[in-house]
Amino acid sequence: MKQIEVQIMGQSYLLGCPDGGEAQLREAVERVDAAMCKIRDAGKVKARDRIAVLASLNLAFDLAAQQAATAAAAAAPAPAAAATDTAEPDPKAAQLIQRLDQALAGDGHLL
Repeated sequence: MKQIEVQIMGQSYLLGCPDGGEAQLREAVERVDAAMCKIRDAGKVKARDRIAVLASLNLAFDLAAQQAATAAAAAAPAPAAAATDTAEPDPKAAQLIQRLDQALAGDGHLL
């Protein structure tokens, strides 16, 4: 396990990082830092621990919403094009197919 030094709201932290996970950890640190700085810059909360809790809750809420949207998309019904197999045939399309069949029936071969 590797250790990397990061900055969150101007304070240094030494974090353990699994091999090959440095980019992912740095991306997570950037998200946390941005979320905490946004809350701090709003000026309503000054205590670092409260800022951290609020940022954590915001990030967890965003993640839960993203997972719910992904689950809803996966559970959504198939697009209308795929649903036409079970739908009633279109009368105009059926007539067209019938006319094509009649026109091609007289010809014993396609080419």
